[in-house]
Amino acid sequence: MSQYFQIHPENPQLRLVRQAVEIVRGGGVIVYPTDASYALGCQLGNKAGLERIRRLRQLDDRHNFTLVCSDLSQLSLFARVDTGAFRLLKTWTPGPYTFILHASREVPRIMLHPKRRTIGLRIPANPIAQALLAELGEPLMSASLILPGETLPLSDPEEMRRRLERQVDLIVDGGAGTLEASTVVSLLEGEPEVLRVGCGDPAPFAGEA
Repeated sequence: MSQYFQIHPENPQLRLVRQAVEIVRGGGVIVYPTDASYALGCQLGNKAGLERIRRLRQLDDRHNFTLVCSDLSQLSLFARVDTGAFRLLKTWTPGPYTFILHASREVPRIMLHPKRRTIGLRIPANPIAQALLAELGEPLMSASLILPGETLPLSDPEEMRRRLERQVDLIVDGGAGTLEASTVVSLLEGEPEVLRVGCGDPAPFAGEA
């Protein structure tokens, strides 16, 4: 049976944030809000946690997991970022975007695409996500909370509780989520390429592609 924390969406209670981070550090899988849809997350390098997320979402090994980072300096540890990419990231983060970049050696191999050393990275603006990341001190390995056979993410924390209480260790209720995942933008080829349109406006990147 999972735990269920109601955390204030604008002023997260530090006591609950610390308890949530202890669950993550203890090997747990959590559901938490972002500025796009809710996400599933576990600690960096937690192979068992990543496999649980894969099973829950029925993902194969070609799926690009995302590292959710607190800021650009943290993101830069896990990706190779040239000047052009850095300029775009500085303009559009934090925000509801996932950027596909070439991974650095700091990224656990279990997260990498089997044929390409690429990784998705996000810097969310959501106060709860930021509080969790600040307390954890490292990125969360994450995937959008879209269940098998469904096209839209779960957005109602009570529904998450009913459907996932035996499959995750913690559900963080930060209020109703959006029905859209993040917009995914590849920065692998120099020019940005929009791979998935979500709740982040794709127009700035489509114009440059």
